[in-house]
Amino acid sequence: MATVVVVGAQWGDEGKGKITDYLAARADTVVRYQGGHNAGHTVVVGEREYRLHLVPSGIVHGKLCVIGNGVVLDPWAFWTEREALAQQGLAVERIRISDCAHLILPFHQALDAAQEGDRGEARLGTTLRGVGPAYADKAARRGLRVGDLYRPASLPARLQANLRPSNDLLRLHGLPPVDGDELLARLQAIAGCLEPHVADTVRLINDSVDRDERVLFEGAQGTLLDIDHGTYPYVTSSHPTAGGACIGAGVGPSRIRAVLGVTKAYTTRVGDGPFPAELTDATGERLRERGREYGTTTGRPRRCGWLDAVVLRHAAMVNGLTGLCVTKLDALAGLNPLRIAVGYELAGRRVQDLPHHPDDLAACRPVYEELPGWNETLGELRDFASLPPAVRGYLRRIEELVGCPVLMASVGADRAQTIAARDPFSA
Repeated sequence: MATVVVVGAQWGDEGKGKITDYLAARADTVVRYQGGHNAGHTVVVGEREYRLHLVPSGIVHGKLCVIGNGVVLDPWAFWTEREALAQQGLAVERIRISDCAHLILPFHQALDAAQEGDRGEARLGTTLRGVGPAYADKAARRGLRVGDLYRPASLPARLQANLRPSNDLLRLHGLPPVDGDELLARLQAIAGCLEPHVADTVRLINDSVDRDERVLFEGAQGTLLDIDHGTYPYVTSSHPTAGGACIGAGVGPSRIRAVLGVTKAYTTRVGDGPFPAELTDATGERLRERGREYGTTTGRPRRCGWLDAVVLRHAAMVNGLTGLCVTKLDALAGLNPLRIAVGYELAGRRVQDLPHHPDDLAACRPVYEELPGWNETLGELRDFASLPPAVRGYLRRIEELVGCPVLMASVGADRAQTIAARDPFSA
């Protein structure tokens, strides 16, 4: 089998889109398996930049791109993205959407904003795209799925069953209810646009694996945002971890060959929540500007800090990582010394594992190890042997601390600025 899952090994924004784009050139099918349009991947090819939210990064290569059953889909956001990609000359007819993917509807977005506002200082930092409320309706077994759009006899009743409790909540927040008839008309209109893309994607993906084709599973967000294994409650509403690929795409775990964890050479986080290695000084600001650390989806500035090996060890464990990809090495040039958080101090004791409770994580103080930095420009380098000794030493120390080999590295934003020790499909 030639199946690879690409996961974020931090709090998201690790450069998964670029790495997925690189690997997609070698893949036959690229699958997005969770999340919604709260995600953002940026792919840079020469002078052209592609900003993706729902559509898998493989679209840039003309590959078969699948939006799996584990995704929550805003149909209008999808169509806007699809049309923009079509105008850029991409093969949008190769996109497939699971008939079992749940829909994000306008009342989900209204509830998302209202609920986040109610949290006040305890806000979670949600992107307000309606993702959480849509997953909540899915778990409550009243959600509307893509396949329901093509059941005209039952669609009105299913929509009302979903709409009624949501409108009640909107009224409690002092907000106007959503008009069911108007929403039904909008859904009937968008259904015709989506129909050529809708498919039984579970069968499609498994058939591809059966044919020994190369299938790439693309996660959104990152491990530390997983609803079970992340820094709860400051998490997303789905499973960005490797196990989520099995559920969100409909493949058994025995069908996954490799799991590649993507990490920046430092750490970033968007939104609220504990972040032990955060830098609020000039170094943190320098990382933000050198790394262009602003959200693809929201434009929000990212919080920046030194690389956190505790976080990476946690990601390696819960994902079963078989390899690492380290991105944005170029952003560290000129910083000397560099630091890596190798553990934490918590209540007077040293801890090596990520605490599960947010209060404990917020109380942690990083224990740093210093390594020599470098001043060299890395953007023209194309293999590990040509990297400066300090860069190679930095990568070796990451391997030692995490217990996982570095298979790939990124030395710039462009597609060509990617170094691979070996192909993850055959690793």
